[in-house]
Amino acid sequence: MRLSAMGDVAMTVPVLRAFVKQYPTIKITVISRPFFKPFFDGIPNLSFFAFDEKERHKGFLGLLRLFSDLKQLKIDAFADLHSVLRSKVVRTLFALSGKKVAAVDKGREGKKALTALENKVFKQLPTMFENHIQVFKKLGFDIDLSNPVFPEKAVLSSEIVSIIGENHQKLIGIAPFAQYESKVYPLDLMQQVISKLAENKNHTILLFGGGKKEIEILDSISSPYENVINMAGKIKFQQELQLISNLDVMLSMDSGNAHIAAMLGVKVVTLWGATHPFAGFSPFNQPLKNALVSDREKYRLLPTSVYGNKIVSGYEEAMRTITVDSILQILK
Repeated sequence: MRLSAMGDVAMTVPVLRAFVKQYPTIKITVISRPFFKPFFDGIPNLSFFAFDEKERHKGFLGLLRLFSDLKQLKIDAFADLHSVLRSKVVRTLFALSGKKVAAVDKGREGKKALTALENKVFKQLPTMFENHIQVFKKLGFDIDLSNPVFPEKAVLSSEIVSIIGENHQKLIGIAPFAQYESKVYPLDLMQQVISKLAENKNHTILLFGGGKKEIEILDSISSPYENVINMAGKIKFQQELQLISNLDVMLSMDSGNAHIAAMLGVKVVTLWGATHPFAGFSPFNQPLKNALVSDREKYRLLPTSVYGNKIVSGYEEAMRTITVDSILQILK
């Protein structure tokens, strides 16, 4: 399996957990960047193969080496859950060698119609989880996601406990950033959400992010409050996963953090700007009411983008239509 960005990888985890439970005699090997290995720790019958994009598996010759490396594992079938150029090359090599292969259908036509500025077709598209299930179906495996399996809450390390303290009545995670500005809730409104949540001393609010600029912003947001803690830059990625598994709820944009929390069985509340849950990227096993969307009566062209990378003039303030009160209500 070839995977890429954080959210994409996290969305495969619930499907793979269901697969190994329903087919306990089948062994799975996940091929991805080493960074993502912690996502798959503890899943039975699943091994992880680190894709070395910088050296051994770099370029076309590197992909030939990757295919050669994978052949040693005696793989019977290849499920391409990402369907990008590199995975297509490896998939083709497996097909030419006589192995069964299947690739994800990303539903580009449906997404194009959903985000069209004219003649928009506003309807729910298949989720990425449903798309992944179809890949395995083509290989002869039906997967049922109706009774999902989640890992136990992780035991927090002493290092994490030293930062957040002990005996929390309610742990609330907030990840206020996303890859594109059109998916980020206005910072002044997010500060109001945090301020209101912090009034309840039984709440411990943990802020998540990455990169120097984000860390500085989160530091300035958290500094006035005793029960608001910026976790960005303080712990390793694997520890972050352990901490997220202990949250009572995660408030996130349409971003990787939402999918990480969801794959760990945590309640997730998502905020949507230029994008929309109908595109199929809602976090796993979350009710639609947990996805707060910008006002389509006021901003009739929404959603204007699948990933948030397209800017439509006049839509910069669309997320202001998601009220602070509506977020606080659903976080309860």
